[in-house]
Amino acid sequence: MAEIRDVEVVVFDVLGTLVDEPSGLRAAIRDAVPTSDDATADELLASWLGHVELEQQRIAQGHRAYANSEIIDGEAARLVADRAGLTDPAVIARLATAGQRLPPWGDTVATLDRLAEHFAVLGLSNASRTALLRLSAHAGLRWHQALPGEAALAYKPAPEVYRLAIDTAGCPPERVLMVAAHAWDLRAAQATGMRTAYVHRPGGDPPTSSDTFDWRFDDLDDLIAALTEG
Repeated sequence: MAEIRDVEVVVFDVLGTLVDEPSGLRAAIRDAVPTSDDATADELLASWLGHVELEQQRIAQGHRAYANSEIIDGEAARLVADRAGLTDPAVIARLATAGQRLPPWGDTVATLDRLAEHFAVLGLSNASRTALLRLSAHAGLRWHQALPGEAALAYKPAPEVYRLAIDTAGCPPERVLMVAAHAWDLRAAQATGMRTAYVHRPGGDPPTSSDTFDWRFDDLDDLIAALTEG
């Protein structure tokens, strides 16, 4: 197994790993539906996330042509609006872009700033080109390049998305480290030969006893300590 000091490029999943997607979407739903209580907001959030997951699966299975995250988020926003009785087009349009205004986790910005001084840093996301640009600006994310799955007309965990990162890195996959809070994401990256590091986040997808990721960290502070020690 490669040592962590052999890593040349660090690739970060974005949604859920660097930004708090559920909290950001929930806040946008509460803004759009100010009369909703916590239970209602949670139900509407579950509808949004469920729609996104279902449509990405349909695309992966060949049951739907590729549609980028802005299109699918727009559908999710209209679904939420229908269930909440929203009719104001401006409110619905703003809700559709909620995924572009997600808050970073507390350790995200400082970690990216420090890592970018020592490593080539990539973002790899299912968010579209435009959504990833806006989200990066909103959350203050610093990296050297951000890659949307849209460039491969696919969503993670499709292997072509990870190959996009490997090709961009320009080095052997065993020198590319994929960092994510989702075990499903890391399994797919591992299958392409990338090194893998799980970082714990609330609401993430933790590893099972059968997962053999290279490293596991409680937070990004532990990750950067391991990468920069010595």
